[in-house]
Amino acid sequence: MPSKPAPIKKAAKKEPAKKEEKAPEPAPAPAPEPAPAEPAPAEAEAPPAEEAAAPEGEAAPAPPPEEPKPPTPPPPKEPTSAPVDLFVEDKNDNSVTIIWSEPANVGASGLDGYTIEVCKDGTDDWKAVNESLQKSSRFVIKNLTTGDHLNIRVVAVNEGGRSPPVTLPEPVLVKEVADRPKIRLPRFLRQRYVAHVGDKINLTIPFSGKPKPVVTWTKGGQPLDPKRVNIRSTERDSIVFIRAAERDDSGVYDMSVKVEGFEDKASLTLQIVELPGPPSSLKIVDTWGFNVALEWTPPNDNGNTEITGYTVQKADKKTGDWFTVLEHYHRLNATISDLIMGNTYKFRVFSENKCGLSESATVAKGEAKILKTGIEYKPPEYKERDFSEAPKFTTNLSDRTTTVGYSTKLLCSVRGFPKPKVQWMKNQMIIGDDPKFRQICVQGICSLEIRKPGNFDGGVYSCRAMNDLGEATISCKLEVKQPVVPEGGK
Repeated sequence: MPSKPAPIKKAAKKEPAKKEEKAPEPAPAPAPEPAPAEPAPAEAEAPPAEEAAAPEGEAAPAPPPEEPKPPTPPPPKEPTSAPVDLFVEDKNDNSVTIIWSEPANVGASGLDGYTIEVCKDGTDDWKAVNESLQKSSRFVIKNLTTGDHLNIRVVAVNEGGRSPPVTLPEPVLVKEVADRPKIRLPRFLRQRYVAHVGDKINLTIPFSGKPKPVVTWTKGGQPLDPKRVNIRSTERDSIVFIRAAERDDSGVYDMSVKVEGFEDKASLTLQIVELPGPPSSLKIVDTWGFNVALEWTPPNDNGNTEITGYTVQKADKKTGDWFTVLEHYHRLNATISDLIMGNTYKFRVFSENKCGLSESATVAKGEAKILKTGIEYKPPEYKERDFSEAPKFTTNLSDRTTTVGYSTKLLCSVRGFPKPKVQWMKNQMIIGDDPKFRQICVQGICSLEIRKPGNFDGGVYSCRAMNDLGEATISCKLEVKQPVVPEGGK
């Protein structure tokens, strides 16, 4: 079979292949000499022998071995593209703050940092201002000279070197950006600020503006007196301080804040108040019956604020104690009522404002005496009634029964005017002053007490009432019985 001899032929042909590999070894040593090129024809002849032998064995010739490939060189290191979006974030008289964005194309080498360079306008003397690479995309260029015009650029740096720079389109003037001043007056100072005499005043008024604004205070167009008012101003606010307020500190204070050609103004009104003085005068206008009319005038000193009312008091001359009769009263006249007849009164009035009552009061010079003679009682005239009446019994005597030895009493009532005279009779005989009987007549109630009656005290008893207009008589029957003795007692 033809497939079996093929590996044998391949093994036999391997040796010349090795010779071909060994043959070029001496060639590299005499590289500059052309002699090593002679064996090339002999080596070139070998392939035809193999090609001639190939048809005899009917097998494909073995391919020549490949030469080893040289190692792939690393890609060249390239810098990044230029940073983008460079602009000035802030600046003042000696520094400029810039900010930018990362390059759009960083590459395989990455990004190590940034270099910030400046040069004065009109020159090409670029100088780096950061000693080491800046990692962040924001940088503050410090220690600059006010008024310089500087060109600023940023370069990205990596292993491939420096990127193309990104430069600000225009030179930067080293000077703080002017910000319009604005006074932010607190809400409670937009209206009148009221304080008492002796109070400590400490007011803070914030404002804004760049560079540092110039603050000016005036009162009524005149500078403030530093002995009375202390002003302390910072970059953000101004403080008005008065250690002990006086009424002369009242007024309108004007505040002005200036930044270059810009200015803002504000005003605050300060009112220092205290207790008012008493009313200027007080007099008693009229007195009638139980009433007194008073009038007074406003105080000369209102305490630097409006008068809110008056307090009226009275005092009885006998006791001297003061009592309030009117409070928070707004008028300049009043009528005091419900006074006591026969008493003499004094009156005084206090002024009142938002601080309170005046320390003293104005007392009326005169006194008000409530006279008794002004009122006389005249009782109404009534026609006198004639109460004369003949005696008349309103309660009659009643018949009674009693037992021997037990006292009993007869009762009746009589009226009449003039007061009637009463007589008791037994069997039409006047009893008189017999001690056995006791006669009583009080307020028209007449009674006859019979003490321990005997068998002979029974009969008809009568009561007679008599006056100048007539007489009246009533009678009753009294029966006296023997006591009942039990049969067993015999």
